[in-house]
This record gives sequence, structure tokens and C-alpha cells, in this order.
Amino acid sequence: MPIKVTDGLPAIRTLESENIFVMAEQRAAHQDIRPLKIIILNLMPTKIQTETQLLRLLSNTPLQVEVDLLQTATHTSRNTPAEHLLEFYRVFSEIRGNRYDGMIITGAPVEHLEFEEVNYWNELCEIMEWSKTHVYSTLHICWGAQAGLYYHYGVQKYPLPQKLTGIFSHRPLLPSHPLLRGFDDLFYAPHSRYTTVRADDIAGVGVLELLADSETAGVYIAASRSGRQFFVTGHAEYDRGTLAGEYLRDVKKGLKPALPQNYFPCDDPSKTPFMQWRSHADLLFANWLNYFVYQQTPFDLAHLSAD
Repeated sequence: MPIKVTDGLPAIRTLESENIFVMAEQRAAHQDIRPLKIIILNLMPTKIQTETQLLRLLSNTPLQVEVDLLQTATHTSRNTPAEHLLEFYRVFSEIRGNRYDGMIITGAPVEHLEFEEVNYWNELCEIMEWSKTHVYSTLHICWGAQAGLYYHYGVQKYPLPQKLTGIFSHRPLLPSHPLLRGFDDLFYAPHSRYTTVRADDIAGVGVLELLADSETAGVYIAASRSGRQFFVTGHAEYDRGTLAGEYLRDVKKGLKPALPQNYFPCDDPSKTPFMQWRSHADLLFANWLNYFVYQQTPFDLAHLSAD
């Protein structure tokens, strides 16, 4: 699928080197189709890395996707050049009147805080409330999934005894669900988090259903029965070396982090990790785009209604 992004975005060079079709704005303007409009609220500190990872996965269908990048106005990123944010990102006040086929809300390294203690929590709540009437389907990732479950349904998060980090096997619980179409009986996905949500709490919300879990990592995918909200507690979008980068960063800080499980060959951080989750990640994003964005969203986004 051709990804349409702002000319000059650094991710373009990386994706083109991987033979991924990225369409320039000028060429896209001459195609007589309506692209899917997706907005990514990027809460990760490594914004350029995260936007590249997500664009890579959004490229894996025949559909044309037009992507806007959103940042919070109430938090200043210290890890991304201000020039990059100014050129490629927008804030909520600039897109409030827009409507989108889909939205992705990323994770964020704020799990040690209560939701209300996060300095952009009120702004995030405003965006999530807006998404009910201005976005057809929203995909929440990691902390973004916990925040969405809490805001929309009152589902709590709980601290883990230690950081859950590594590659874990999962099982589909509703194999016939369109989001899980093509999934193997066991599939792998990365996790990197200090908190979790519980299956019993999700089961207690009648409009939610649990789609996939892990014996070790617990809840993995939950969804609203309408298909308007999806919650993924892991990081299917991570690159081969993302967990290694997090681990080595924490080692350098003297934090004595736990070694990511099932990740480094022979648990040796000097060895290159195997990529065990690429096919699952591609299917997850392709199924979401196809069955819950492209197939369901109205052609005229002005006809969007609340879930």
C-alpha cells in the first residue's frame, strides 16, 4: 500500500530502503480515490523511531493511507528535535475539526504514575473523547491501551513485581474474529511494561471482549464489540533491536534491568535477536485497517457518529 506522508519526513528514507512504497504528496493528489485518513498520536519519547515502525506496518495492504502525526501540546518532548516536531507534527487544536477513518494512540513511559498524575492526562482525555465522534476505529498500544481502557471503561491497571520485557507466545481466544484472521494457534509479540490489566476486569465490562492472551504476559488484545476500540498491551510494531536498545539504555543508567525474556540467543546481549513477530505484526495492522477501518468507515467522514 502506498503511504502518503509529508514530504521530507525522515521515515521516508528508511522505508524506501526497505522497498516500501511511500507516495509523495504531489503524486497522491492526482489519484482519483479517497485514501484512508489515519492519525497517529505519538506519545513515545523516540518519536522518529516510533513513527517509522508504525508507517512500516500501515504500508502492508493495497489501500492508500494518508497519515497525520499528532503530539500533545501540554508536554514538551526532550528526545525529538524541535524542528522535526514543528515541521511534521500537529497539536489537537489544529485537527479538532477533522474526521479520520482510524487513529493510533501509542504507548508512553509513564506507567509508574497514576493516570491523573500524567502531565498531559487532561489533554489525552479530551482527545479520546473527541475520537468517539471524529474517528471510526481507534487502536491503542501498550500504555495507550491501559489509558484507553481506564478512560472509556474504568478498567484499572496494576503494578507488576518487575518489568515485563521480552518476546512471549500468545493464543487467539476468538479465532473467528476478523482482527485475528490468519493468526496461528500460537503467535509471538514483544512486551515492555511495568503494569498490566486483568482479564476478569475486562470480562466485567459487557461491551468488551478479550481476543488474545498469553500464559506469561496476560491480556494481549481486548476490543469493544462494535470494533470502534482496540487495545493491544504489547508492542507488535517494535523493530528487531528495540528491546535491546531499551535494555542497554537502562544498563548504562545503572538500573540493573531484567534481561528481556526469549529475546537474545542464549540470553547473550551481544548476539542479534531473532525476529519472531513480524508476520503477526503485519497481520494485526492489516486486519485492523481492512476489516475495521476500510470495510466499515463511511465514505463521507461527515457521517461519522458516536459509538
